[in-house]
Amino acid sequence: MKLKHGRRVALARTMASAMARRLAAGRTDAPLLVPVPLHRWRIWHRGFNQAGLLAAALAARTGHEWSSRALERTRATRPLRQMTVRQRQAQVRGAFVATRSLVEGRTVILVDDVRTTGGTLNACASALHRVGVRRVETIVWSRVVR
Repeated sequence: MKLKHGRRVALARTMASAMARRLAAGRTDAPLLVPVPLHRWRIWHRGFNQAGLLAAALAARTGHEWSSRALERTRATRPLRQMTVRQRQAQVRGAFVATRSLVEGRTVILVDDVRTTGGTLNACASALHRVGVRRVETIVWSRVVR
């Protein structure tokens, strides 16, 4: 993907513009946009978190609040590209921790660039539910269909 691997970070604004149309206008709740976090070593190597760029651009488009501190990847994981569904689930299980004070009782919309098997999003949602999130929704730019 050109955003993630081609380092074309300006694409995040264009992608967020299209994604923003999928977020329901006139919501009665005030959702918090939370990017799927990268481990600090991956951010250091890549230079940015593509989900964070998308979340920031989505927040600017929709007026929703966003936080890059609400969810943290506490353990580095290997790239998931060539893994099976079970391998992916095992790799990300327990890799995320949510900040209770930022998310408790709220609706959180997880933001990511690509959904392949859903393992990462499920692991993030589990971490959020452990600290009392009311509801977790997701929005992604693309989905891998096998």
